[in-house]
Amino acid sequence: MLKILKYSFYDLMRSRWSYVYFAFYLLLGIVLLFLNNDLSKAVITLMNVIIILVPLIGTIFGVMYYYNSKEFTELLLAQPLKRSSIFLGQYLGVALSLSMSLILGLGIPFVFYGLFESSAIWDFSLLLITGTFLTLIFTALAFNIALSNENKIKGFGYAILLWLFLAIIYDGLFLMTLIMFEDYPLDKLSLVGTMLNPIDLSRTLILLKLDISALLGYTGAVFKQFFGTSFGLTVSFIMLTVWVILPVLRIKFKSKKKDF
Repeated sequence: MLKILKYSFYDLMRSRWSYVYFAFYLLLGIVLLFLNNDLSKAVITLMNVIIILVPLIGTIFGVMYYYNSKEFTELLLAQPLKRSSIFLGQYLGVALSLSMSLILGLGIPFVFYGLFESSAIWDFSLLLITGTFLTLIFTALAFNIALSNENKIKGFGYAILLWLFLAIIYDGLFLMTLIMFEDYPLDKLSLVGTMLNPIDLSRTLILLKLDISALLGYTGAVFKQFFGTSFGLTVSFIMLTVWVILPVLRIKFKSKKKDF
């Protein structure tokens, strides 16, 4: 699996799209720091970009890499290699290359701007950690979709629909549910509903770390009471880890059962 991971990683690092992805974050970081003297404000702006863009790029890259490398994958399947090792190696290669582009692209300008001497270093670190988690999660979900659909158009369609649901539609449905049942105690439902969506969970963690949860009103007070504690933070990262592990296990299971 390590050899396949290394090949996929180096293959993607030579791809122009990886350089475009890296250059986008590098330019974004430079522009934000040029316009904002306050690192904390730059982190808040970055949160709005990363929470939406990282899942979208992870989903598209994952599906695109699977379909574009299908012939090479079939060649590997003819070799005495475990199926799960092939697909897990490809998945990790894609996810790690995207994560590296994100971390280096944003990290370089912030480090030169004096990140290590600023109090915003912990906020920025949390931003990169959640961004890496979202990359791992949505790349895994993309591989699951591609493995389940031979038709490339269907695969891309389902992948975009998944991102659209988790990034936009889920919030609308969740908000409607809270409004409809506002007469009932919804504290636990709000917490559970947030944890069932990795994008919402990541956004809530960053908002609370930036100490602007007052903008969320009563819900923000409930979230701060739970997520603001060390126990809540631990549970949140455990949930993000579960969101990574479950799709990866399905990749392993699906690759063994799939008829190529």
